[in-house]
Amino acid sequence: MAFATIINKENDVTNGMSDHHGGAELTTAERAAYIIAGLGLAAAGVKPRPNPLLNVLALAGGSYLAWRGYTGTCPVKAALLGASASADRLTA
Repeated sequence: MAFATIINKENDVTNGMSDHHGGAELTTAERAAYIIAGLGLAAAGVKPRPNPLLNVLALAGGSYLAWRGYTGTCPVKAALLGASASADRLTA
């Protein structure tokens, strides 16, 4: 019993960086595109602008896109694909 608990804890540690809570999985190309677009938008947000709200929105949006690319999941893609993609992923 104790050995099984140790194995489960090891699996939790190795899978700890992945975010598999309801988001559709992204392909490697999609992940790269998200990260590049996110970093580009965040870099554009660093430029001085007359309206600082635009800087904050660009930084927040870029950071969110880059994070989605890093984790490899996208709730928007999951919503567009519907429940069938989630069911296929769970049974595979």
